[in-house]
Amino acid sequence: MAAVYGDGDASFQAAGAQAGIKRLVDHFYDHMERAPAAAAIRGMHPENLEVSRDKLYCFLCGWLGGEKLFAPKYGPIMIPRAHAHLEIGEPERDAWLLCMEKAVAEQPYAEDFKAYLLREIFVPAERCRVFSQRRIEAEQAE
Repeated sequence: MAAVYGDGDASFQAAGAQAGIKRLVDHFYDHMERAPAAAAIRGMHPENLEVSRDKLYCFLCGWLGGEKLFAPKYGPIMIPRAHAHLEIGEPERDAWLLCMEKAVAEQPYAEDFKAYLLREIFVPAERCRVFSQRRIEAEQAE
């Protein structure tokens, strides 16, 4: 019986395990550095992306069913709260997703896994947008 993405470490393995996820993250940030559409989200990051790259790598390893690397190194995973200081609207969310889409397209993943990954990664991206918008609305109401 074939593994189902999202079960156990099936997604982690489909992504090429740690080496594949590292490659994905590197391609993602390379696109963020170059894509004109990503200029605003690139500006939300520190000049040196080393820690940002590592955080995304650690998060994706665990999120995809591999070893939980994020919490021991950076603390509890609270993606929307970690991005709460940023103003994330649909354009910023979509720019982030565009960089991820370009990075995923470059990977040697099965086509059905690429579609699965992009569909699933939308969820945390949208949660960040919603959390940011609620924070902004709350501040404006004060």
